[in-house]
Amino acid sequence: MRVNPNPLPDLLSAIAQTQQQINSDLEQIASGQSVNRPSDDPASAAMLVRNSAKTSETDQFLRSASGLSGEMQNADSALSSVVTILQRAMSLGVEGANGTTNASDRAALAAEVQGIQSEMVNLANLSYQGNFVFAGTATQTAPYVPDATNPAGVRYVGNGGVNSVTIGDHLTVQANLPGSTLFSAAGTDVFQALQDLVTNLQSGSNIDTAVNEVNTAYQHINAQRVFYGNTVNQLNSQQTFLNSQATQLAEQQNTVGGADMSKVISDLVNAETARQATLAAVSKTEQANLFDYIK
Repeated sequence: MRVNPNPLPDLLSAIAQTQQQINSDLEQIASGQSVNRPSDDPASAAMLVRNSAKTSETDQFLRSASGLSGEMQNADSALSSVVTILQRAMSLGVEGANGTTNASDRAALAAEVQGIQSEMVNLANLSYQGNFVFAGTATQTAPYVPDATNPAGVRYVGNGGVNSVTIGDHLTVQANLPGSTLFSAAGTDVFQALQDLVTNLQSGSNIDTAVNEVNTAYQHINAQRVFYGNTVNQLNSQQTFLNSQATQLAEQQNTVGGADMSKVISDLVNAETARQATLAAVSKTEQANLFDYIK
């Protein structure tokens, strides 16, 4: 049997190893993670990096889908109001076309249609989070401005471009319809129809023709609303998928890198006990060496 005549280096090494274990356990308790640096577990660390990147991408897709869904719902709400006031304009036109309506009554009806036209401009200039929804890709400028030189009474200063938003891997959706498609397309110009109704009510002639123009614009707007409904449904479906994916990624993150707290705490207690015992052994070793020296 061989007795180590100088156990102190081994004891100090044991203290260092135990302290390293204590530091690791404390770090895991503080972070809740078993892998806090690549050297802890290179394979798991690489997996966690990929998981984190995918989680960030999923979160970005969710934010994009949520923001676009809000814009789509606001646009559809505005178009619902457009449909309502066009129905009102047609009612006014039918009333004005009645042979018993006198010039004074028709003038009052024309004034109300002019008010509808002003309201229509406000709806067509809808903005959402600082962007004009119906301006095409020129979203920083109100798309419709009053213009007395234009037969319709307003002028479109947006463009015919469309925006798109990526809401998933290789999944992009169209984010808007420009005002030139919705409100002022050839043959279905809402503003021209309303202006013609005002003019014909004031003159008392061809009112039915103007009412038919408004009805054509009304039918066009109603048909275009399908785009918003379909897009909102697609966004809702994608958000459901992305939320499920985010949950799965969080579970994977915890499975791969989550610390087993009960085990870590147990290891910490054992390491503290071992450290105290080793320190006590060092203390006794130093005392023995001192006594040997005195002898």
